[in-house]
Amino acid sequence: MKIGILGAGRIAATLAETMNKMPEVECYGVASRNLEKAEVFAKDHGFQYAFGSYEDMLADQNVELIYIATPHSHHYQHIKMCLDAGKHVLCEKSFTVNERQAAEVFRMAKEKNLLLTEAIWTRYMPSRKIIDDFLAEKVVGDVKKMTANLNYPLLDKERVVKPELAGGALLDVGIYPLNFAYMHFGDAVKEMHSAAQMTDAGVDGENGMLLLYEDGRMAVLNSGIHGKSDSQGVFYGSKGCMIVENINNPEAIKIYDTEKNLVREVKVPEQISGYEYEIIETISCIKEGKLECPSMPHAETLKMMHVMDELRTSWGMKYPKEIERL
Repeated sequence: MKIGILGAGRIAATLAETMNKMPEVECYGVASRNLEKAEVFAKDHGFQYAFGSYEDMLADQNVELIYIATPHSHHYQHIKMCLDAGKHVLCEKSFTVNERQAAEVFRMAKEKNLLLTEAIWTRYMPSRKIIDDFLAEKVVGDVKKMTANLNYPLLDKERVVKPELAGGALLDVGIYPLNFAYMHFGDAVKEMHSAAQMTDAGVDGENGMLLLYEDGRMAVLNSGIHGKSDSQGVFYGSKGCMIVENINNPEAIKIYDTEKNLVREVKVPEQISGYEYEIIETISCIKEGKLECPSMPHAETLKMMHVMDELRTSWGMKYPKEIERL
């Protein structure tokens, strides 16, 4: 399938390197607002064509699927551009700035009979099923609590620190602990408590979230942009604990007994980068005529956007009207 990448930054480069190792993918084109940047990217990553505007690439009838790798603030606008051009879309997380925008583009995609899905890669990875199977088998007994965190020093990244780019920890890294909890504990949340420390620019620099479930379980989550954390997801059970190393690209799943003895370790299947799973599923769904991916259906994206909207509202965190509006 001929894929075009909209944007030529770091994430786009990682995806391009992955695509080059996938026989089902044709690295067709890359578009940037800067033609020279697009040409360098195309040469470095083996793409056939470089475009100096997004519109030029979208006008190319050969492009079948667009991967959007621009800042969160622009996803809504860029998704609409792609859909108007008749292209299927795989869009980086955070999918949009808010739930209203996500609902609007999903409605638009269905009207145009085009697939549109969120590229939150952990939803598509095989580690997800491994973790769910261990929980179902009660490998560590009855699990009543889980924790998950993701923190990186990101103060040098404009997309993270600027309100006008929909910055802050939540939409950039906090989305991973939240997805981790909702993937493995479900969505029957009866109460959500949270707090955030805001930066001088007005975005969340650090946050903490507590989810209380109807069945008595609890999820304790945090994310931040000031320093590095262990990035672990931990499930606490009556017979021990299960630790997932690196929740935003799981490397290993470790089972410990109540005496802290490592009794089992499962490495995740060998992979190119981890991005291949979302691409494979997206291509498969397009060929089957589906309009959404089962690993991240529209309802799940809307749910996560709704939760993040609620969190931002509770913190008094607002983005400029230009990027919040429809």
